[in-house]
Amino acid sequence: MVELGVELAGVGLKNPLILASGITGVSVGTLRRAAQGGAGAVTMKSIGPKPRAGHPNPTVLEWECGVINAVGLSNPGAEEGARDVADAVKRIKAPVIASFFADDAEGFGAVAERLAISKPALLEANLSCPNVMKEHGVPFAYEPESAAEAVKAVKRRVGGIPLIAKISPNTHKLADVAKAVEAAGANAINMGNTLGPGMLISLEARRPILSNKAGGVSGPAIRPIAVRCVYDIYKAVKIPIIGTGGVSSGRDALEMVMAGATCVGIGSAVGSSGFKVFKKISGEMQEWMEKNGVNSVKEIVGAAHD
Repeated sequence: MVELGVELAGVGLKNPLILASGITGVSVGTLRRAAQGGAGAVTMKSIGPKPRAGHPNPTVLEWECGVINAVGLSNPGAEEGARDVADAVKRIKAPVIASFFADDAEGFGAVAERLAISKPALLEANLSCPNVMKEHGVPFAYEPESAAEAVKAVKRRVGGIPLIAKISPNTHKLADVAKAVEAAGANAINMGNTLGPGMLISLEARRPILSNKAGGVSGPAIRPIAVRCVYDIYKAVKIPIIGTGGVSSGRDALEMVMAGATCVGIGSAVGSSGFKVFKKISGEMQEWMEKNGVNSVKEIVGAAHD
């Protein structure tokens, strides 16, 4: 019998598929539908210190090979967000991951401390969003020192809840950032976020389509890059990795696992296929594993490495 269950930083999941942050917002109803649709865990949209409106529409656009978006981290703020997390934990029969961001390291610690009261299964520090910058105008996840600083601030304030550091493919220091967050106390790494920024232009309007002009690129087009990033991180650290980026089939998910991912984030595929995509992907994984004599996911984590 094939075993799809995995353990992420001490938290058990029925399968390795995780709803990525930002796909369904903080609505408990839609998060619950993802869990009912077969997700092994669900990640809430990133919550910041204060309410934030985000960018005006249009913010999300499908294109031939994926999605481009610039939502701008719209969220209800830490106080209301903590209540949403508590409601999700109560109503959803799958581990709930509370994602969060801030404008400085101590802010990351403060938001994490507030959300931790609601007892999510895991916390996820969103270090990689281009809307969250250090003083020098670079996202936390681009530099080992700033990424580690934010992780340390969280760990000083929160104990007992595993911390995922969400890092970015948009840095040439990826392995160094991964090592830095591991050394700072992160219990897992999520690689990652969108690629870019990119831009699409309306010929008729003769201007960029997104209100923010540029946005993050996701979907099938970025999968080879995401796989390579997971591969590189696996060689650099010992903590588990969530591989996110362009996965829409069981073969895609298994490719991430063989690159080194313990779990696999699913984002754009939910938008194109709905919540049924989790059962589709997990079913395809199980079928391949049965045909190829693989009894559990953990047997093939990192199998593509020498």
